[in-house]
Amino acid sequence: VTAEEIGSQVALEYGQAMTVRVCKADGETMPVVVVQNASVLELKKALRRHVQLRQARQGGVQHLSWKYIWRTYHLTYGGEKLADDRKKLREYGIRNRDEVSFIKKLRK
Repeated sequence: VTAEEIGSQVALEYGQAMTVRVCKADGETMPVVVVQNASVLELKKALRRHVQLRQARQGGVQHLSWKYIWRTYHLTYGGEKLADDRKKLREYGIRNRDEVSFIKKLRK
């Protein structure tokens, strides 16, 4: 367990952070902890940290191209794309324990 994980759990207990569940197409759900007034970019960074920690623990692929991932996939909430990285999650209506979908972009 890292110090960052402990800090995020303490922030959750004091109501300074929230858990956003990111659902993949295969049915896997990843609980990601972000601060209450987090932006979409901060959610993406937290998702990246979550995946990297999990891979390090499981001994999986060590390097993922996140540039490729964000070009190929996007996050959606309630059918709306979380397209603006600067926009706050609160502006999209995302609250504690809400589910955000991790969906492959359609080709044009």
